Amino acid sequence: MSTRSRAPHGTLSRSLLLVSLVITPGVAMAQDGATGRSFVEEFDTLDRSFWYVSDGWSNGDHQNCTWSKQQLTLDNGTLQLEFAKAEAGERDYACAELQSRTRYGYGTYEVRMRAASGSGLNSAFFSYIGPVDKQPHDELDFEVLGKDSSQVQVNQYVSGRGGNEKMVPVAGGADKDFHDYAFIWEQQRLRYFVDGKLVHEVTDATKIPSHPQKIFVSLWGSDNLVGWLGPFSYAGPVSMAVDRIAYTAPGEDCRFPQSVLCEIE
Repeated sequence: MSTRSRAPHGTLSRSLLLVSLVITPGVAMAQDGATGRSFVEEFDTLDRSFWYVSDGWSNGDHQNCTWSKQQLTLDNGTLQLEFAKAEAGERDYACAELQSRTRYGYGTYEVRMRAASGSGLNSAFFSYIGPVDKQPHDELDFEVLGKDSSQVQVNQYVSGRGGNEKMVPVAGGADKDFHDYAFIWEQQRLRYFVDGKLVHEVTDATKIPSHPQKIFVSLWGSDNLVGWLGPFSYAGPVSMAVDRIAYTAPGEDCRFPQSVLCEIE
């Protein structure tokens, strides 16, 4: 299921924390519009020339919270995205989202995160592009649905067409500890990994996105997506924690010891 909409904003290139500034000869070139290069973000600081903090809007009537920059903080090298009862816009709750300013193409996308606990919530790591960027809606997802945090949903959209959902077990629970999630996006193949293990593979090219996308992490809630997220229930502020986000361009070596690329290559 997709519930994306984005407020427009500018795109800037990152100058710090880039792992590779030179395109290696023989490495496959990215799609048109994919200017993002390999990086490893460990959130010692928040580089706002690279990351955009969503603030002051929601994604539609399905969402019961407003994106608020106040709900996104750093805590000893961990990004915290909080969902809390607070007056924010036309909603009774405030929630958090972080997105890259640059678009990325084929390659390896990785996150180490701990999902929030609570029915009616969605803790997500995904890539997305859509009409607000004057592009077709393409998307690649890891989403922990609040009604059952023992699983994560993987999914992708191609020009607005979804229906590719698969539920994957997360040992010990996605909200109990940090877990590693990764997808390797290629033109003819898409692979999803959880804690280094291949959990889903797509080889039908018609079900693989082709447009460069921005990278997102978000935590939000809903009162009316009961069948998907479960009945919304609020018992107090909760948070999603992100320890690391990384992107590795095609043909490049793994960039940190825990990368899925270190295991499969």
